[in-house]
Amino acid sequence: MTDPVAPAGPPARPRRVRWGLWHGLMLVVSALFLLPLASMIVGSLRQPGLPPPRGIEWIPQPVAWANYPAVFQLIELGRYLVNTLAVEALAVPVTLLVGSWAGFALAQLPVHTARRIMSATLLILLLPETALWVSRFILYRLTGLLDTPVALIAPSFMATSPIYVLIFYWSYRRVPGEVWEAAQLDGAGALRTWWTIGLPSVRPALAAVSVLTFVYYWREFNDPLLYIQSVEKYTVSLGLAYLEQLDPTNWPILMAGSVLITAPLVAVFLVAQPFFLEALERRRR
Repeated sequence: MTDPVAPAGPPARPRRVRWGLWHGLMLVVSALFLLPLASMIVGSLRQPGLPPPRGIEWIPQPVAWANYPAVFQLIELGRYLVNTLAVEALAVPVTLLVGSWAGFALAQLPVHTARRIMSATLLILLLPETALWVSRFILYRLTGLLDTPVALIAPSFMATSPIYVLIFYWSYRRVPGEVWEAAQLDGAGALRTWWTIGLPSVRPALAAVSVLTFVYYWREFNDPLLYIQSVEKYTVSLGLAYLEQLDPTNWPILMAGSVLITAPLVAVFLVAQPFFLEALERRRR
C-alpha cells in the first residue's frame, strides 16, 4: 500500500512575482512620500534669493551649504528648538501616562460600558477647536499661565486627544482576560497590573502614541501663537513663521529652516520604527 502523496504547494515563481509586485508597489508609495522631502532638501541648497526652479533640479550648482548657518543668524532657532524640546520632554510622558491609564481602565470595564464612554468621548472631537480658544485664553490669563510653557503642556494632562486613549484601549483589549484575572488572583493591584502586565503588552501602542504626540506638539502652531507672547519663548513652528516674515521671498533660506525643523521628526520615526515592525510580526503570527 503506497503512502498518500502530500499536496504540492503553490509554485515558487508566482510567489516570487507577487513578492516583487508588492515590494515594487511599496517602493513607489515610499517615493511619493519622499519626493517632497527631497525637493525641500534640494531647494535648501540653492543660492539665497533664487526663486523655486521651474523644472526638476537634482543637485543645485553651486551648492549653498551656508544657508543652514544663515537660519541661525536670522532667528534664534537654537533657543526655539530648546523651548520646543522642553515642551516635548513633559508633554509626551504625561500623555503616555494619562492615556495608558485611561485605556487600561476602559479595558477593565464591560465592553458595552467602555464603548458608551468612548462614544461620548469621541463626540468631543466634533467640537471645533476654535470654540475653545477664547475660554482657554481667559482661563490661562486668570490663572497666570499665559505666556508660560504650562499653557502648551496643559492638553497632555487630558491625554492630548481621545484618539490616543482609544489606541491604548484597543491594545489592552487584545490581552486575554485570563491574564488580568490571574493577576488579580495573585493579589496584584491595579497599578501593579498596569505596570507589570499592561505596559509590556502594548509596547507598539506606546511607540505609536509617542510618535503621534511628539509630532503634535512639534508642529502645533495655534496654541503657541495664542498663548505665547514673548519672542524668547517661541517654539519652532512660530520660529519658522517668523523667518518667513523676515524674508518671504528667500526660498532657499526658508527651505533650510524647514529641513532643520523636519529633521527631528524623521529621527523620531526612525527610532520608533523597530516597535512598529515588532507589531507587524506579532500580527503575522
